[in-house]
Amino acid sequence: MSRLLHRTLNAVPPLAVGGAGMWIRTADGRDILDGSGGAAVACLGHGNAEVKAAIAAQLDQVAYVHTGLFTNAAAEELADMLLDGEPGGLTHAYFVSSGSEGMEAAIKLARQYFLEVGQPARTKFIARRMSYHGNTLGALAAGGNMMRRAPYAPLLSDAFSHVSPAFAYRHQRDDETEAEYVARLADELEAEFQRLGPRNVVAFCAEPVVGATTGCVTAPPGYFRAVKKICDRHGALLILDEVMCGMGRTGTMHAWEQEDVTPDIQVIAKGLGGGYQPIGGLLIAGRVVDAFRAGSGSFMHGHTYQAHPVACAAAVAVQKVIRHNNLLENVREMGARLGAGLGERFGNHRCVGDIRGRGLFWAIEIVRDRSKKTPFPPKSGMNQRVKDAAFRHGLAIYPMAGMIDGKSGDHIVIAPPYIATAPDIDAIVARLGDAVDDAVADAR
Repeated sequence: MSRLLHRTLNAVPPLAVGGAGMWIRTADGRDILDGSGGAAVACLGHGNAEVKAAIAAQLDQVAYVHTGLFTNAAAEELADMLLDGEPGGLTHAYFVSSGSEGMEAAIKLARQYFLEVGQPARTKFIARRMSYHGNTLGALAAGGNMMRRAPYAPLLSDAFSHVSPAFAYRHQRDDETEAEYVARLADELEAEFQRLGPRNVVAFCAEPVVGATTGCVTAPPGYFRAVKKICDRHGALLILDEVMCGMGRTGTMHAWEQEDVTPDIQVIAKGLGGGYQPIGGLLIAGRVVDAFRAGSGSFMHGHTYQAHPVACAAAVAVQKVIRHNNLLENVREMGARLGAGLGERFGNHRCVGDIRGRGLFWAIEIVRDRSKKTPFPPKSGMNQRVKDAAFRHGLAIYPMAGMIDGKSGDHIVIAPPYIATAPDIDAIVARLGDAVDDAVADAR
């Protein structure tokens, strides 16, 4: 019996005892191909020697200092590396231990910004339904994942409201052009600003490519430009949550680079440290920092493990490997191969309704009736069936449910490490194909 409180109490997951490159070894001797990097985290795969050496070297220097008393070289180097050239006007970094902590910090930073500039009435945030911004209470309130919100709804702040997702497969009307769909979404956001009072809104929060909740959903072209225009018109901030889709996952260092917008605050995490240490953070626009500098001079927020030296050293090493090995180019090349492979394998599959993604961040949506986009009933647990079948075929993927209404809808995220080769990609597609076939055959 395990004394760990696992994600489910119905079964104990396989024990991982080793990892090398694209592979994870279990205690019973199986080698599992990592097709999702966990939750799109392990961007360098497992056991990278350079990252391990960097962690050991940092431990030989200093393992921990409190940021109220000291700074540390690893955190300073990581900030310099990420903000070299001040991309999109981002000038400062703030490092925490997770994406949820990062989103909490972003919410607080945005609120305090308006206190610093003398606009205390701004207390409202707008986000999107079927989004995900983390599991702490503030981040959960910001997000629109109905399944995860439901048990804690009485505890969630009413400072957050939600508009429709930019999710064409499920929500664009048959009689709408892409441009008309974008205009409708923009009109809805504008209406929400007006309902709340434009001078009461702190920020609009969104994932440039939605992660686990709906599965690698990209917005229609022009959507984020329209959103940014609305925020700017009303003086609100734009917070982009790139916890899952950023740090190279979609083929550019920042996902917003492909949307022709820049955020005021960007949240980062998973690909930042690649899972070698827990780390997340914020990248912050210079004008936001300038307001603090001209005002109180301090951010009223902090964590014990903020800017942790070992975590930052690991992230520095991960980012150096990505740069020195030109892995963003590999993400683009292997991402194109993955998208094409999924299209070839599932493009006419009777139980795959949609194939979507960008870079090495893809998903397939499993449906019972392809022509009507009808999902399997929630009780079928189709996403878990696919996960279990994939495991039997030696593949780890990331399953999720509820992207339609918090209960219905199944999708599978495929997000392999940036080091993936063509044979790795082909093996992922082949094994996933077998797994989907097995799962839907069992369900009929």
